[in-house]
Amino acid sequence: MLIVSNLFFQYQTKKPVLKDISFQLKKGEHLCVMGESGCGKSTLLKAVYGLLNLNKGTIFWDDTKVLGPKHHLVPGMDFIKYVAQDFDLMPYTSVSENIKKFLSRFYPEEAQKRTEELLEVIEMTAFANTKVKTLSGGQQQRVAIARALAKEPELILLDEPFSQIDNFKKNSLRRKLFAYLKEKNIACIVATHDKNDALSFADTLLIIRDHTILVSGTPKNIYNNPKENYVAALFDDVSEITINNKKQLYYPHQINIVEDSEIKAIVVNSYFKGFYWLIEAEFNGQKVYVNHSSRLEKNTKTHLHFRI
Repeated sequence: MLIVSNLFFQYQTKKPVLKDISFQLKKGEHLCVMGESGCGKSTLLKAVYGLLNLNKGTIFWDDTKVLGPKHHLVPGMDFIKYVAQDFDLMPYTSVSENIKKFLSRFYPEEAQKRTEELLEVIEMTAFANTKVKTLSGGQQQRVAIARALAKEPELILLDEPFSQIDNFKKNSLRRKLFAYLKEKNIACIVATHDKNDALSFADTLLIIRDHTILVSGTPKNIYNNPKENYVAALFDDVSEITINNKKQLYYPHQINIVEDSEIKAIVVNSYFKGFYWLIEAEFNGQKVYVNHSSRLEKNTKTHLHFRI
């Protein structure tokens, strides 16, 4: 189990980057960390890996204390792997050689089998003998993930792991990767802006604002009961509406356009989203976002129904 207690960290002469951060993570459990850019997500991963000397607080994996560069000649803990946004690969060697880097050369058959298994997970079997320098950024990102998994760490830290990967590859890769981690009982912390990483694959969601934890819990509970606009906006467009002096948050699917109601609105714009249109409307000087089956012309008068 990972136990993070009262973390406080700041770079020299700068404001705190992490303030009073505490959480726990069980073996095999997946935690997703979300928040706006600069809130401290990446710094948190570096702290858990042991790349930083904390100003305050402790990090334990079972009975092993995670210590920073002051205590280790080579920073980082052996049982944890960290995939940063700069991949630190060996550009002039092949994809397979990059994955095998940390595997024992005394057991070549096992190393080859493990490499082939991970190539399948990242969907790059066809690129096994391709030099890394010729790969796209998204392909290099996938190689970095495979290399981190080569020796089956107890905990893997992923910083925006799918940020450079094309959408048509991203969805299948995400399913394969997180299924593989569950199968191998590897704990995972993902720092991301992508709601799909959190809603579909995380056991626990932790949202950071102003360098401290704003809310934590299951993705389902946080999504269905957002504490405030900042939380809801991480998942979708959000309408913050005041009706009868009561402020409420609504996702676009929670508002319907109906033939008649007491709530009247004027269409500002329509955005094509594939199988539906996102309608931006104005109600009593407030912006409202609604999912609708068809496009509506600008300045069209319409009626709204807010679902509870």
